[in-house]
Amino acid sequence: MILVVFGILASAGIGGGVEHRWPVASARLSARAIQVLLYGLMPFVTFFSLARLDLGANGVGVGLLLGWAEILCVAAIAWTVSSRLLHLDRVVAGTVTVGCLLANTGYLGVPLNAALLGRDAIGPAIAWDVAISGPMLFTFGFGIAAACGTAAGDTARDRLKAFLTRNPPLLALVAGLLVPDALAPDVLVSVAHDAAIALLPLGFFVLGVHLRREQEDGTIRFLPPLTREVGLVLGLRLLAAPALFALFALSLPEVPDAYRLQAAMPCGINALIAAHTYGLDLRLAASAVGWSTAVGVAAAGLAGVVS
Repeated sequence: MILVVFGILASAGIGGGVEHRWPVASARLSARAIQVLLYGLMPFVTFFSLARLDLGANGVGVGLLLGWAEILCVAAIAWTVSSRLLHLDRVVAGTVTVGCLLANTGYLGVPLNAALLGRDAIGPAIAWDVAISGPMLFTFGFGIAAACGTAAGDTARDRLKAFLTRNPPLLALVAGLLVPDALAPDVLVSVAHDAAIALLPLGFFVLGVHLRREQEDGTIRFLPPLTREVGLVLGLRLLAAPALFALFALSLPEVPDAYRLQAAMPCGINALIAAHTYGLDLRLAASAVGWSTAVGVAAAGLAGVVS
């Protein structure tokens, strides 16, 4: 857990430092990092993780269906509140919705489960990340971003084309579910799991660049100002999401504790990738990831001390 927190702070700090010293170069590096994630690491990790996922193991099944239901409900609430009650424009409302939809259940959620609940929680935690968070990004996450962003075209046809052509992990997801286990040998599955570690420094480097870039007054802060839009993401992602899952889980005799913890994870770095790829509000996406990660990690650390 200490190494994960150090990795987050170091990667984000390096990203912020590079942006402060070399703003133009940092923009190119950030864009290149997102391309490496979207077209390289994410399809590779997704394919070999899903190809070997046993849907009958580790409680995968009904509990994960409840996870899907909980996240989609939170996203629907986010869209309704932001667009109908707060009257935010489509780009901002889409960014809020994507921020609530995508949680950091991989690079943060899995090690947090191990640290707080023990090694037995790792299996269910990985199952949640592979069966929910990944597919949620490549389907609803990218779909909402394509529908609301400014860089996906003007017509419905243009936006559908952008969703399909800028979404290589979706093809990897479908292939991973369809291919037989023989096409995913143990050595490549192991390499894919190791490659997933590279998502952490790349993702938080991108976050650090964008957090520093959005500080227009030149003041160096750890986090940007807390706006009502960011507050909405925090409330829904960190409070409403786990509460809804707990409510849904009452219908089952037993649900792994790892599922409950994964439901409470902060906004994921993948929200930045969706925002960059389809033209959502990058400033808002970076702020939501930064604030929710800080609050979530602090809460997890407090829980670890208390327990």
